[in-house]
Amino acid sequence: MAERHQDRDQEDGMRVTDRTEPVDVVFLDRATLPEETRVRPLGFAHRLVVHESTTPAEVAERIAGAQIVITNKAPIRAEAIAAAPRLRLVAVAATGTDVVDLAACAARGVSVCNIRNYAVHTVPEHTFALILALRRSILAYRDSVRNGRWQESGQFCFFDHPIHDLAGATLGIIGDGVLGRSVADIGKAFGMRVLFAAYKGSAGMGPLYTAFEDVLAQSDVITLHSPLMPSTRNMIGAAEFAAMARRPLLINTARGGLVDEQALHDALVGGQIAGAGFDVVTAEPPPADHVMMRLLGLPNFILTPHVAWSSREAIQGLADQLIENIELFMQGTPRHLVGG
Repeated sequence: MAERHQDRDQEDGMRVTDRTEPVDVVFLDRATLPEETRVRPLGFAHRLVVHESTTPAEVAERIAGAQIVITNKAPIRAEAIAAAPRLRLVAVAATGTDVVDLAACAARGVSVCNIRNYAVHTVPEHTFALILALRRSILAYRDSVRNGRWQESGQFCFFDHPIHDLAGATLGIIGDGVLGRSVADIGKAFGMRVLFAAYKGSAGMGPLYTAFEDVLAQSDVITLHSPLMPSTRNMIGAAEFAAMARRPLLINTARGGLVDEQALHDALVGGQIAGAGFDVVTAEPPPADHVMMRLLGLPNFILTPHVAWSSREAIQGLADQLIENIELFMQGTPRHLVGG
C-alpha cells in the first residue's frame, strides 16, 4: 500500500503550540480526495503518514501510535480506538461522521471534528441537474437520437418522452439544513412551490413545515437532504411510495440507506413515481447484482457515483477547512466538534 511521509516544522507567521516532540498524524485515505487537491502542510511540528487507502482490517495497526487521525471513509471503530492510547483527535474529511464510533471516542476523551457548509453550491446544483434531466427526459431523448429515432420521425421533432416545467410544480424537501435551504432557494428561483417536511411522525414543527405525509402526497419532486441515523434509515419505503399521489421524482444526494432500495425498484418499475435520481447507494461501489444496478436500463433513472459533493471548488474548500480544524484544535480553540 502506497504511503507518504512528511516532517514539518513551524510555518512562517503561524502559531504553534509549545511542545518538544512533533505530533504524530495519520491520514488513512488520501485517495478519497482528487490528487490535484492541495492539502497544505499543518502549521505545527508534526510527523505525517499518508495512506492512499486503508481497509477496515488495517485501521487499528495504522493508528496505533497516532495522536491525530484523518479519515474520510476508513472506519474508526471501538477496537481501533482502544488500541490507540495516544489518540486525541479524529478529523473527519467529510460532514458525515457515521464512520466513527462516537460513543467510543467520547468514552476515551477523543475529540471528533468534521467539515461543515463546504458543499452549499455543489450539492444543490447536482440535485437540480438530476431534477432537470429527469423532468425534461434529457437522457431518454439523447438515447433516442443516438438510436436513430429522429430520422425515423420524419419531422423536426418527436414527442416520445414527457417534458414538464419546474415553474408551478411543488418541491418537497426532507431535511432543513443548509443544503436543504439552498435547494429551496434554487427551487423558488425556478418558480416552484417549496414545502419543507416536518420530521416523520411529528405532530407539528410550526408554520414553516408541512406534515411529512402531506409532503409525500402533494409534491411533484421530493429531494432528500437528511443525515443517516436510526430514525431516518429506510424512511422512504413501500408505504411512503404508495402515498406519493402525484407520481413525483425522488432525488437522493444525501445518504444511501434513507430509501429502501428494493422498494425504490418496485416503485419505479410499477410506475408509482415518475423517476428517480440518486447519487448514493447503501453499498459503494454497489456490486454488479445490486438492486440499484438493475434499474440502470430505465430511461427515468439516473445513478451517479457519489459525486454531488465533489466540485473542484468544494473539495478545495473541504481540504482547507480540514487543516484549519486540526490547527485550531492544536491551538486550544477547537471548532466543528461533533457532539460538542
